[in-house]
Amino acid sequence: MMNAMVPHISTLTLNVNGLNAILKRYRTAEWLRTHQPTICCLQETHLTHKDPHKLKVKGWKKAFHANGHQKRAEVAILMSDKTNFKAKAVKRHKEGIMVKGLVQQENITILNIYAPNTGASRFIKQLLIDLGNEIDSNTIIVGDFNTLLTALDRSSRQKVNKKTMDLNYSLEQMDLTAIYRTFHPTMAEYTFYSTVHGTFSKLNHMIGHKTNLNKFKKIEIISSIFSD
Repeated sequence: MMNAMVPHISTLTLNVNGLNAILKRYRTAEWLRTHQPTICCLQETHLTHKDPHKLKVKGWKKAFHANGHQKRAEVAILMSDKTNFKAKAVKRHKEGIMVKGLVQQENITILNIYAPNTGASRFIKQLLIDLGNEIDSNTIIVGDFNTLLTALDRSSRQKVNKKTMDLNYSLEQMDLTAIYRTFHPTMAEYTFYSTVHGTFSKLNHMIGHKTNLNKFKKIEIISSIFSD
């Protein structure tokens, strides 16, 4: 899980790994009440288009879902009642959702994505191409990218492959950058542990526009334990 601060606004991203169990939804709600994010981006909710009522959290009434007809990964964005958020546009994309609106009279675009386990870098690169006209200096891209962005993002210090290098080049061309790595260029912290490979990785990322980096005051990885 990652948490970033824009002046008076906190943005949190978390892979919940399924919210169909009542206990899981209760724990998620309690976790939100503990950390009090302004904007909460969830991945892998595994909810369908019939299940938006399952993700109702007191204090975060405004919820935007990208749920299909089947229980796939799916994502959601929750807005705190404490902020006067006014949505101007909502665009749902395969495994993602983009919400444009006003927060404290400032334009903001939140793109929450869950990349597939295979071909993640290619998927994200294509998503950036598809939504290129929608992405501007007020855009924050968050989610479970299912890929490294730098060698520091894995405990084994595995070198990034060509596809990841291509993704980084695309981000660079759009003047986008990984906010965590900007604040912590040499720090090694992780968001995922693979029991198969015995390695830790940072697969959750938060991307922002270079011209707006001065608005970010803090970004950190917060521990969370969720189980189905």
